[in-house]
Amino acid sequence: MIALLTGAAFSLVFTLLTTPLFIKLFNRIGWGQFIRDDGPQSHHAKRGTPTMGGIVFIIGAVLGYFVGHLIAREPFTLVAFLVMFLMVGLGAVGFLDDFLKTRNQRSLGLGGWSKILGQVIVAAIFAVIALNFPDENDLTPVSKILDGVQHTYISFVRDIEWLDFATFGLIGGGILFAIWSIVIVVSASNGVNVADGLDGLATGASILAFTSYIFIGFWQNNQSCYNVNVQESVENSFRCYQVRDPLDLAVIAACIVGSLIGFLWWNTSPAQIFMGDTGSLGLGGALAALAILSRTDLLLVFIGGLFLIVTGSVILQRIYFKLTKGKRIFLMSPLHHHFELKGWAEITVVVRFWIIAGLFVAAGIGIFYVEWALARP
Repeated sequence: MIALLTGAAFSLVFTLLTTPLFIKLFNRIGWGQFIRDDGPQSHHAKRGTPTMGGIVFIIGAVLGYFVGHLIAREPFTLVAFLVMFLMVGLGAVGFLDDFLKTRNQRSLGLGGWSKILGQVIVAAIFAVIALNFPDENDLTPVSKILDGVQHTYISFVRDIEWLDFATFGLIGGGILFAIWSIVIVVSASNGVNVADGLDGLATGASILAFTSYIFIGFWQNNQSCYNVNVQESVENSFRCYQVRDPLDLAVIAACIVGSLIGFLWWNTSPAQIFMGDTGSLGLGGALAALAILSRTDLLLVFIGGLFLIVTGSVILQRIYFKLTKGKRIFLMSPLHHHFELKGWAEITVVVRFWIIAGLFVAAGIGIFYVEWALARP
C-alpha cells in the first residue's frame, strides 16, 4: 500500500510540475504538432502546439514506481517491469513516428506497416519474457506449470481452462500465445492512438481504464491462491486467482494514473501539450500488458470500450467508403471528429466520451466482481 500511494503521488507531482518545463523545451527545439488540412477547421489553431508529451508521463510513471518501492523497501517484480517495457518500447516506436512528422512537417511519419512492425517486435519480446522465469509457485508472468507442463490460456475474467495453448505442445503453444499477445498489444495501442484526437480525450479515458486495474490488482491479491487466508478458507478457495504479483500490477497502474492526472492539467482544453504517438502507443501497450498479466485479456473489450468504438468507426468508414465507391457513414472518422463537424463543441465531445468510457469501465469492473461472487466449485 505504501509503494502504491507514494509512487502514485510522486508520479502526479512530477508531471504536474515538470510538464511546463518540457513544454518550453519542446517549443525551443521545434517539436510542434502538424495539423491535417482536411480536419475540423478549429484544429488549425493548434498547429505548432508541443507534441510528444507522452515522454513526460512515461518518465513520471516509471520514476514513481521506483520511488514508491524504494521508500516502501519492497522488492521490484518482473510483471511490473514487463508493463513498463511495453509502455517504454511502444512509446519509442511512437516517438520515432512523432519525430518524423515534426521534422518533415507532414501528417505521415512512419509508414503504417513500419509502425505495426515496430509494435509486433516489441510485443513479441514481451511474450517471450512473459513465458519464462517461473517463481517459487511455478508461475511465470502469464502461465502456470503443472507436472512439468506449461499451461497458458486465453482469459476473460480469469483463465478459460478449455482454451489452453498447452494443447499444441510447448513450442506450438508458445508461438500461439505470442501471436495472441501481439494481437492484443497492437489492437490496444492503435485503439488509444486513434482516440487521441481531441484535447484530453485519450488522457481522461486512459485514467479511467488504468484505474480499473488498480481495483483488479487489489482484489486478485486479496483473493490470491497463494494467500494463506484464502487457502484456509474452504468457502472461497475455489474462487482464488492464479496471477503472479497482482498487487504490483496495481502499483504500476496507480503510478500511470497519477502521472496521467498531472499531465491532464496541461493537456485538457485548450491543450498546451499533446501526448503524440509517443504517449498513445505507450499507454496502449501498458493497458495491453496489464490485461495479459492480470489474466483478463477479453475483459479489455469492456475496460477499453471507448477505444474499441472509435477504432471501429474508422474501420467501418473505410469499408463502407470502398464498397460504395466514395460514400461515407460519418462526416469524418474517428467518431469524435464526426460530432465536431456536426457542430458539437470540442469540450462537449470530450466530456461525453469520458462518460461513455466510464460506463464501459464500470461494466468491466462489475463483470469482474460478479464472476467472483457467482462462482461455484
